[in-house]
Amino acid sequence: MIARTANFVWRITYARYVMASAVALGADLALFMLLLNGGVAPVPASAAGYSFGLIVHWFASSRLVFARQGVPFISRRRRQKLLFVASAMIGLVITSFIVGIGSHLGLDPRLAKLGAIAVSFQTTYLLRRAVVFA
Repeated sequence: MIARTANFVWRITYARYVMASAVALGADLALFMLLLNGGVAPVPASAAGYSFGLIVHWFASSRLVFARQGVPFISRRRRQKLLFVASAMIGLVITSFIVGIGSHLGLDPRLAKLGAIAVSFQTTYLLRRAVVFA
């Protein structure tokens, strides 16, 4: 029963994306907190964490989440990588903006980061599903 349920969930692209995002988020937040506790300002710490999470997310997304779409030609794979990075830059701008505004308004940077995660997650998922891995 559990194996059948797990198999069913794994077949749902969004569920795989959520799982890949959770792993990437762990990498992002670990570096963010490490840098924040080390005295790095919130926006650069957030950007560095996001960038690290991006690398983790690329490997998970291209091999586990959207692997069925396949990329038959090298040039198409390069295009896919460029579009993935472009979607990530949009997410990075969203994250940095929200953390920056939150910090400027006196909000704890960790709370601002949580808000940024919610907005960035949905934005990048939609871009990657509709454009990058379409």
